[in-house]
Amino acid sequence: MTAADLLLDVQNLSVDYGSAAEPLPAVSGVSLQLRRGEILGIAGESGSGKTTLINTLLRLLRPPAVVRSGSATLHPAAGDPVDLLHADPRELRRTRWEHTAVVFQSAMNALNPVSRLSAQFTDVLRAHRRMPKSRARERATHMLQLVGIPATRLDSYPHELSGGMRQRATIALALVCEPDLLVMDEPTTAVDVVMQRQILRQVIRLQRELGFSVVFITHDLSLLLEIADRIAVMYGGRIVESGPTGDLYRDPKHPYTRGLRDSFPPLRGPMRRLNGIPGNPPDLRGLPPGCAFEPRCPHATAECGAAPPELTEHGAARAVACIHADWLPVPTAGGRA
Repeated sequence: MTAADLLLDVQNLSVDYGSAAEPLPAVSGVSLQLRRGEILGIAGESGSGKTTLINTLLRLLRPPAVVRSGSATLHPAAGDPVDLLHADPRELRRTRWEHTAVVFQSAMNALNPVSRLSAQFTDVLRAHRRMPKSRARERATHMLQLVGIPATRLDSYPHELSGGMRQRATIALALVCEPDLLVMDEPTTAVDVVMQRQILRQVIRLQRELGFSVVFITHDLSLLLEIADRIAVMYGGRIVESGPTGDLYRDPKHPYTRGLRDSFPPLRGPMRRLNGIPGNPPDLRGLPPGCAFEPRCPHATAECGAAPPELTEHGAARAVACIHADWLPVPTAGGRA
């Protein structure tokens, strides 16, 4: 990756909850990079650290959360790099909406229930682009139409829209200032499967038209297989595997990634046996001394409990945190290993 391609650079980021005397490590030593025009998926069970990671990058964390170490730098297409962890309030205000935007999983909570859509759009445009109200309404109408919402809905209140329309309206609002980075935190959780697919198709189309990058967070690996260019899998506050989407699906190197893949049915091909992941996610108050996945891993050995494995490169574009990544059983013709 060249410097011109790099949009987001996160290095050794660690975040704790609680007091300094008794910290709870929610994110530990996470490093990742995002290219311009790329869709990066972040997958993992609840409690794996996905949302804490993103809230840290967006500066939405609240006490008792504390950033213990690391850096996060945004390289916008226009302007100087932004230190996301230490930017002052004025710089942070300029960065939001202009360079970064977020779509939360509950549109009803993200939208102001007592304001019309038109007012919410014009507030953003007048604050960040200093547009007159008439031009702001034109821009808002255009953005709503891009996500498939008729112009007649511009003056509707959020409760007058269906769940799918509200979610699409939040996407349009996030993109109204054409940011470099769009963060989507489980944006399809509250809608049905049909609407999920419609929203995903619209996100892909808009991303190709407008050229923004996406960080898409979900516990559903099957969604990321449809839209993401690369996937980072989190477990116990760490990234345990990352790489191109196709490679992670065809040949997952970490047992947890394989467990996520094998826990949902394939849409095509012969019937296969589903294999769930036994046990429960780790208690962050008392992580195992070695690999956090070791108590649930079918391939664990005594060596796995000695120390947390480092995230190491496996080829040009893969990284895995597993000491047995090179000898996981190969899937058989009748099912998956």
